[in-house]
Amino acid sequence: MFRSLRLCSRPLTHLSRRNLHVDTSAFESKYADKLQQRALERGLSVSELKLKAKEKQEAERLQLRKKLEEERAAQRSAQASESRSTVSSSSSKTLAATEPISSERKDKSPIKPLNSFLNLEKVLSSPHKPEQIASLWTAYHASRSGGTGRGYVCASVPLDLYQRMADVGSKYPSFVVPIRRPSTGANTDLGAGEQNAYEFYYLQWAFHDAPPHPDVAIDPFAGKLSEAPPPSNPPISTVLFTPLQEYKLRQSFATPYLITTNYTDLARTHGTVLLRGEVTPAGSGSGNFMISQEDAHLLLMALQRFYLWGGVSGSQEGEPQRLLKLFHETPEQFKWEDLLKTVDWVPDSH
Repeated sequence: MFRSLRLCSRPLTHLSRRNLHVDTSAFESKYADKLQQRALERGLSVSELKLKAKEKQEAERLQLRKKLEEERAAQRSAQASESRSTVSSSSSKTLAATEPISSERKDKSPIKPLNSFLNLEKVLSSPHKPEQIASLWTAYHASRSGGTGRGYVCASVPLDLYQRMADVGSKYPSFVVPIRRPSTGANTDLGAGEQNAYEFYYLQWAFHDAPPHPDVAIDPFAGKLSEAPPPSNPPISTVLFTPLQEYKLRQSFATPYLITTNYTDLARTHGTVLLRGEVTPAGSGSGNFMISQEDAHLLLMALQRFYLWGGVSGSQEGEPQRLLKLFHETPEQFKWEDLLKTVDWVPDSH
């Protein structure tokens, strides 16, 4: 189980268990009259009405993607300018020996370094237990977005659990997970209130350069000089979550709604991996996000459910793991109905 996995703004409300029932085949006939009436009101055929709705949705997505790309380009430009302005003109060995750990990566990883969020030099200068680091990590993300924590999720993952998940992720780097949308009881164009709706997300693992071992001369726990060369850290990994429809339309150009990064900088020194999840904003300065905090939390729990083989106790492989194997090894045997059965579970409230 993830250690200190929680929403950074407020606790997650438990979802109630319900019997699952899916009926998509009767949708067209059930709402044919309503579609026909709307088409007549607009002087269009049903097929033309559907086409225009699709074109409108496509235009909105293109506009949103353009805004996001412009914001990212501006952010990269600002970061590059800041980096150039902070470069020291001194090359003195004495100064170099007393400088804090740099927050700029010296390898080829595109990931923003952990030292951008957590003062590694301070953490390593005195003994810190994994639980203390987890508390610092949670407190930092809870202070984001004006103290609301919205747009971020975080966790501290014990190294052995993370390594098991990463091993599975390297072998099966992609999957599709559903989120169940509880019925509201109201009749909408999405279906009648007695039906459960599902939204599918495509997830994809990626592995990047391993962070260097923290450059400290004294082991804060042993209190003596380290004689043997320090063991290397595991590679940093990312997991992107994108709505399946978005991915089908744009493939590698699809906009991820949630980007999680697993920082392994403290894996060997403290036996912990720090997870940071960033939810994509829905427009500049709007304060809104592409998915809710609750959905971001559910996606992380789904990641654990399908990729932490054997569970926390290392028990025998279960149904979620069987489905992940089928998805990659024998896709012709993979059944969506079986996948939907895994949605009816209650996540931890922590």
